[in-house]
Amino acid sequence: MARVLIIDDSGFQRSVIRMMLQKDGHETIEAPTGTEGIAAARTKSPQVILLDLLMPDMTGVEVLKTLRAENNTTPVVVVTADIQETTRKECMNLGAVGFVNKPVKGDNLAHLLKLVKLYSA
Repeated sequence: MARVLIIDDSGFQRSVIRMMLQKDGHETIEAPTGTEGIAAARTKSPQVILLDLLMPDMTGVEVLKTLRAENNTTPVVVVTADIQETTRKECMNLGAVGFVNKPVKGDNLAHLLKLVKLYSA
C-alpha cells in the first residue's frame, strides 16, 4: 500500500485521516505545519500528499508552490473545509490532483481512499 504524508495543522483531522488510511492498509506520516510537511516530503518519500490549505505558518498553496519549485512531483490531494474556485484553479495549476471536502467521512472518505489508491499505484 501507499506511504501517505498528511499535512494539516489540526491534530484531530490528522488523527481521523491517519486512522482511516491505516485501516485501509496505508503507511502514514504526519506534519502539523507546512514547513514540517515540506521537510517530510523531502526526506520520507511519500507516494501521495494530503494537504490542508489553511495553516498558520504557511498556506497549502505556498506548500504546493515550494514543492513544485523543488521539482517534487508527488501527487497532492487538497483536503479542506472550504475552497473558493479561484483557489481550486490555482491548486490545479500547481499540480494538485484532486480535492476532498472536510469532514472526511462517508462519501468524502471513500473519495479520499480512491484518490490515494489511484495516485499511489
